[in-house]
Amino acid sequence: MKILTHQLANGIRIIHHPSSSPVAHCGIMVNVGSRDERTDEQGISHFIEHALFKGTKKRKPFHILSRLEDVGGELNAYTTKEETWYYASFMKQYYYRSIELLGDIIFQSTFPKKELKKEKDVIMDEINSYLDSPSDAIFDEYEELVFKGHSLGRNILGNKKTLSSFNRKSVDEFMTSLYLTDQMTLSSVGDIDFKKLISYAEKHLGKITRRNEHSIRLPFNSYETFNLLVKKDLLQTHCILGNRAYSVHDPKAQTLILLSNLLGGPGMNSRLNLGIREKYGFTYAIESNYTTYADTGVWGIYFATEPQSVKKTIKLIHKELKKLRDKPMGPLQLKKAKQQLIGQLAIAQENNCNLMQSIAKSYQAFGKVESIQESNERIMAITSHEIQEVAKEIFNESCLSTLIYEPK
Repeated sequence: MKILTHQLANGIRIIHHPSSSPVAHCGIMVNVGSRDERTDEQGISHFIEHALFKGTKKRKPFHILSRLEDVGGELNAYTTKEETWYYASFMKQYYYRSIELLGDIIFQSTFPKKELKKEKDVIMDEINSYLDSPSDAIFDEYEELVFKGHSLGRNILGNKKTLSSFNRKSVDEFMTSLYLTDQMTLSSVGDIDFKKLISYAEKHLGKITRRNEHSIRLPFNSYETFNLLVKKDLLQTHCILGNRAYSVHDPKAQTLILLSNLLGGPGMNSRLNLGIREKYGFTYAIESNYTTYADTGVWGIYFATEPQSVKKTIKLIHKELKKLRDKPMGPLQLKKAKQQLIGQLAIAQENNCNLMQSIAKSYQAFGKVESIQESNERIMAITSHEIQEVAKEIFNESCLSTLIYEPK
C-alpha cells in the first residue's frame, strides 16, 4: 500500500493513499474524544461535533450542508471516546472545495446561540432514542461498569444535565484547550497529486497558529468484576459477558482480535453462532466484540434471548470459552481462522472511506501504516500456544463480568 505523509509547520499531519477511483475521501481526525472531558463537560465533544455544522464566519448552516451536496458529495462527522472525525466523500475534482469546507467548519465556526439551542434539542432526542434501544444502551452501561470511576466509562452523548449547560463559552474553552494542531491529521484516499493536496492544506489549514500543549490522558488501571441484573420494560433479555482487555499497543491485541473473530465475529460460522444459534435456536444474533483504546481495552460477548433461555445460553458460552482455555487449536482450525480474518480485513479495505479513516488512526497510534502484506504476516505468525495463553487470561472465569437487562 502506497502511503504519502507530510507535516505542516503548525503540526497538522497529512497522510494520503493514492487511488484511481473517480470518488475521493478526505477527513480531519482530531485526537480528542469523550475520555478527555471533565465530569461537568460530559458530552461536549459530541456536542461540538454537531455545533461545527451550525455556521461559520462566512457560511450559514444551509450553505455548509449544500457546499458538497450541490455537487453530489457528502459531509459527515462522528465522535468516539478518543477521537472526533469530520470527513467528506466527493468526486475527485472537488478536493479543493472539500478541504476548504473542512477547514472552515473546524477553525471558523461561530456557534450562534439560536443554533446551539436547536442542536441541544436534537441531541436530547438522540439520547432518548438511545435509551429506548436496549441493544445500544447495554454496551454503554457495560463500559461504564468496566471503566467505573474513569472518563472512559462515560457515555459519548453525555447526559441531559451537562448538555443543557453548554454554551458558546464552554465550547470555545474546550476547543482552545484540546483542538490542538499537533493532535490533528488530514487523511485522504483519492486521485490527486500529493503536492497539490499539500498546497490545498497549506492554504486552508496551514495558517492556523500552532498549539501543542496537549494534556496527558489519565490511564485506567482499576478494573473490578461485577454481576448486575437490571429490570427494564422489555420483551427479551439482553446480556453482555466480558472482561477488561488489551490496549491498541499491546503485542497480544492482534491475537485477541483473531480469537474474538473466531468466537463471535461477523461470519455465520463463528463458534458461538454455530454452537448456540444454529444448534439450539436460543438467540437470533450473538457476537464477540473487542475494542482497543490507547491504554486499555474491553472485550465482551453480547446476545439477546427469551428470559427462559438466558441461563442455558450463558452456560453454553462458558463451555466454548473453556474449550479455548483448555485445548490448543489444531493446525487446520488455526489456518482457517487466520484466512477468514485476513479475507475480512481485505474486503473492509475495499471501502475507501473506511480506509481513509483507518490509515489516519494507525498513523496517530503508531506513527506508520502497516501494509496489507505486513498485517497478513503478523496474523499468520500467531501460534496456537499464543491463542491459548490469551484465552486463559481474558476468558478466565474469575475475571469475567456480566450485565443483564431482564424484562420486568
